Amino acid sequence: MVVDNLALMPDFLDPINLLSYFGTWALIGLLVVVFVESGVLFPVLPGDSLLFVAGMLAAGTAAASKEGNVANADFQLWQLLVFIPIAAVLGAQVGYWIGRNVGTAMFKPDARFLKQKYLDEAHLFFEQRGPFAIVVARFVPIVRTLAPITAGAAKMNYAVFTVYNAVGAVVWGAGLTLLGYWLGRFEVIQKLLEPIVIGIVLLSVLPMLIEWYRRRKAAKQAGGATEAEPTG
Repeated sequence: MVVDNLALMPDFLDPINLLSYFGTWALIGLLVVVFVESGVLFPVLPGDSLLFVAGMLAAGTAAASKEGNVANADFQLWQLLVFIPIAAVLGAQVGYWIGRNVGTAMFKPDARFLKQKYLDEAHLFFEQRGPFAIVVARFVPIVRTLAPITAGAAKMNYAVFTVYNAVGAVVWGAGLTLLGYWLGRFEVIQKLLEPIVIGIVLLSVLPMLIEWYRRRKAAKQAGGATEAEPTG
C-alpha cells in the first residue's frame, strides 16, 4: 500500500499531495507547476517526481489513485504528452525574457527563494556546457528554472535558445511522463512509490552535489597551494 504522505518532504514537494490540492483542476495545476518551474522565478517545485506520478496516474494503476487521494486527477496520456512540453517551453521562454529584460538584480544572498547562490550555480552550469546546458538543465532542479534566466541575461541567441529549449522540454516532459506511465503498470512500483519519488528527487539533485563537491575540493587545493608558496 502506498503511503499517502511523503513524510520526508514538505507538502508542496510531495507530488501526490500537490495534485490532491488541485482537485478537479489537477491537470491545470500540473501544467501551472511545470510552467512556473521552467523559468518563472520559483525554483523549488517537484517537477521530476510530479511528471513521473502523473504518468502513473495516466496509466490508471497507481494505488494512490485507487485510494482516492487524487481521484480527480483523470489524466489522459495524450494530454500529458502534448500539454506538458508546451507548458515547459512557454515557462522557459518567459524566463529567458525575464533575464534579458530585467536581468538578475532580483537575486539576493539572503533571499528566501531567489538566492544568489542558485543563480551562481546555474551560471556555472551554463558556462561549462554551452547551449546544450538548456537541455541538460531540465533534469536538474533549481538549475532548470534559472538556466533560461541566465541565458537571457547573457544575451544568448534567441533562436538557438528556443531550439534547445524545445528539445529539452520534449525530452524531459514526455520522457519522465512515459517512464511513469510504463512503470506504473507494475504492482511492485505502485507499492514502492514513496521511496521511488524520494529517489528521483535525490538523483536529480546529484549533479549539483557533485559540482559543489568539486568546487569545494578545488578551492581547498587552491588555498593549500597559496599557503605553501614562500613569502619571500
